[in-house]
Amino acid sequence: MMDLFSGVAALGPIAVVLALFVIIVLPQAVRILREYERGVVFRLGRLLGAKGPGVVFLIPIIDRMVKMDLRVITIGVPQQEVMTKDNVPATVDAVIYFRVISPTDAVVKVEDYWKATSLIAQTTLRSVLGQASLDDLLSQRDAINQQLQEIIDRQTEPWGIKVTAVEVKDVALPDSMKRAMAKQAEAERERRAKVVNAEGEFQAAEKMVQAAAMIAKEPIALQLRYLQTMREMASEHNTTTFLPLPIDLFSVFLKKG
Repeated sequence: MMDLFSGVAALGPIAVVLALFVIIVLPQAVRILREYERGVVFRLGRLLGAKGPGVVFLIPIIDRMVKMDLRVITIGVPQQEVMTKDNVPATVDAVIYFRVISPTDAVVKVEDYWKATSLIAQTTLRSVLGQASLDDLLSQRDAINQQLQEIIDRQTEPWGIKVTAVEVKDVALPDSMKRAMAKQAEAERERRAKVVNAEGEFQAAEKMVQAAAMIAKEPIALQLRYLQTMREMASEHNTTTFLPLPIDLFSVFLKKG
């Protein structure tokens, strides 16, 4: 480096000034922004606007640039203790996806858009879940996520922030509540099993009544049923002998009794 300055000094004072300009001033005057970046430029404290991507020229000392990233940002919402609408304590956490759509608003209208969005998400999460019952929280997750996204997006819109999605990741319940829910689910399964069994018996009784009505109209059907039963028993290779007897044979004894 000393040899470089010595060589430049030998060329004269104009060359020294040019060398200092290239080394010190030029890096501050020329900035290169990527495709997903924008630069919010202030000149003597006054907003000029957003510039980029590509090469951006600044006036050293006079201009100041704040670089903004336009890509989707993902932040995790810390676990929040909430009380549901039906007075059930729960611990929930979530993740929020957002991006900057107006770099100037994100710089001028809010001090720290990242922190502000995170705090808004935390308070909104507690507020919305406090208005939902435990059953809705467990079964209507998509609707709750949509509601959270709409509320947070409406609150952050003046800051130039667009909330694209909010997802509730986990819902942690106390152990006592888990045991109570397990008992409730078991009782519900037993209730359904009894209802199904009762419906089966009811349908079988209906069929038997219909069969009895048909046999009452055609008594010969009962004799045919006897013969079919004998055929089925004979096909099983057992020694039981089954002889159908008309009930009229016992009517005399029944009358004497």
